[in-house]
Amino acid sequence: MSMKRAERDLSRFREIVRGRIKKDLRKYMSQGELIGRQGKRYVSIPIPQIDIPQFRYGAKQGGGVGQGDGDVGDPIAQGDGQQGTGQAGAEPGQHILEVDITIEELAQILGEELQLPNIQPKGKKNLISEKDKYSGIRRTGPNSLRHFKRTYREALRRQIAAGEYDLDDPVVVPIPEDMRYRSWKETLMPESNAVIIYMMDVSGSMGAEQKELVRMTAFWIETWLRSQYKSIEIRYIVHDAAAKEVDQQTFYHIREGGGTKISSAYKLCNRLIDERYPATEWNIYPFHFSDGDNWGGGDTRECVELLKRELLPKVNLFCYGQVRSLYGSGRFAHDLEEYLRGDDRVVIAEIADRDDIYDAIRAFLGKGR
Repeated sequence: MSMKRAERDLSRFREIVRGRIKKDLRKYMSQGELIGRQGKRYVSIPIPQIDIPQFRYGAKQGGGVGQGDGDVGDPIAQGDGQQGTGQAGAEPGQHILEVDITIEELAQILGEELQLPNIQPKGKKNLISEKDKYSGIRRTGPNSLRHFKRTYREALRRQIAAGEYDLDDPVVVPIPEDMRYRSWKETLMPESNAVIIYMMDVSGSMGAEQKELVRMTAFWIETWLRSQYKSIEIRYIVHDAAAKEVDQQTFYHIREGGGTKISSAYKLCNRLIDERYPATEWNIYPFHFSDGDNWGGGDTRECVELLKRELLPKVNLFCYGQVRSLYGSGRFAHDLEEYLRGDDRVVIAEIADRDDIYDAIRAFLGKGR
């Protein structure tokens, strides 16, 4: 098979895989099949397929039916296997092909299927990445970087200074001392960076299933935002009646008792932003997840004031996802909608079960902020 045909077949296979992922994206998002399969830049996606059965031939010396001592008509022993129990299956088995795709490809599929607009960053981090630019000239270097015009100019200047240049026969012949080459300089380039601040209620009503909903939603949030920014920092805050910052492992597995005071998380989030992420330099994305039961009307009003006065002026977007717990859902989503109606910096989504993740991601990321 020629190399060109192999590349064409591989490209067609990739397009088939992309089409299958797009077709079943809601299923992948609701079943969490990608979670736990991600590497640094790649994600392993299980694609169902049907394999055509084939004979496999073993080594000749391996023994088996038709080999060894025996006469025609001798019965073949059944072996020492045990008698099976149960009934034979009526359906064919489903084979799974695991295909690796890059996080960038997955983000592109997500954006195409959910029709997500690209984000226009609002801030730039000041201490920025180094980038090589061929903006200098030097006397030594490889021929591939030879600068023709600068070399010619040096040779012309030398010949004129030495009186060797003839207007009637204007031939310019560079010598090694005339050679000039392009050189690079490390230039500081501004890059748009972002921070995601996850906040989650970990009171007794938020169980393992609710945390799994949050984890799956966060995977897709990060997949899209990483495609829009040079780098992403992620901070994790948990709260019941009090809030504290934790690492990722603790965030998804901690469970505490007590009541719920959402304002404690918003105060800590605001302090993190003020201390570490000035709004003029960072694109800020707080995401809060809770079952909606808050301590009381007084705390909800304090949350609304914190949002209006402190958080919303600093962030690109504030997203609240209300998950349904074993005890039902509280009023917090309803209260935010009532008090903050018309503010396009706030997005509220209800995530009652896994099927709602698809719509929640589209609501959170569909504004292009």
